[in-house]
Amino acid sequence: MADAARVETLRHFRQAGLQTESKRADFDPVTVADRDAETAMRAILAERRPDDGVLGEEYGQTDGTSGLSWVLDPIDGTRGYISGSPTWGVLIAVSDAKGPFLGVIDQPYIGERFYGGPGRSEMIGPLGKRTLGVRATTVLAEATLFSTFPEVGTPAEGAAFRRVAEQVRLTRYGCDCYAYALLAAGQVDLVIEAGLQAYDIQAPIAVIEAAGGIVTDWTGGPVHEGGQVVAAATPELHRAALRLLAE
Repeated sequence: MADAARVETLRHFRQAGLQTESKRADFDPVTVADRDAETAMRAILAERRPDDGVLGEEYGQTDGTSGLSWVLDPIDGTRGYISGSPTWGVLIAVSDAKGPFLGVIDQPYIGERFYGGPGRSEMIGPLGKRTLGVRATTVLAEATLFSTFPEVGTPAEGAAFRRVAEQVRLTRYGCDCYAYALLAAGQVDLVIEAGLQAYDIQAPIAVIEAAGGIVTDWTGGPVHEGGQVVAAATPELHRAALRLLAE
């Protein structure tokens, strides 16, 4: 499925004349590449896993009977995609009643693929294959924090985020799903976001948890359905971030 999505996304990436529409008045972009990539992945599932459910960003929910659901975001980071930035990705997760247990974050242009699931936590890219593992950072003053948008969410959510940002060593923005991949690879320590959907976060949950990290909502609860997200490398960082977000 990730291979099929690579073909469709790379077909249009950095190509002149790419047509972009907006799903909302405040510019929520979608392209033919988003739709074609999800169509390609759904075609594979229809052939190989016809009894499973599917939730995709572009074509919604298809119910299944197996108890398993595939959660797809054909291009997470379409704003980056249409800007030519290689920080978007294809997200694929498999979930049961307890939540996601297998995930893939794929960056087609760079050629990096991050896997997380039972007995498997690895990335494959231009430098070869290696095991994923989060960093051992335990104090905010030594941490690197990522979020996609400086605003984070509502004004109140933005203020909560800034309380954490004021305590960390470095704050960076704009990587969409690639920030979660970097956390699983041991390059950054925290990702904090708000307003996410299930298809935005289920693959990152599986990849990060397999790498030894923690992903919850801002109260420490499950975040499989999206909303306010905290992803942390260690329990100590997670607790510290939650305390500041709750103030």
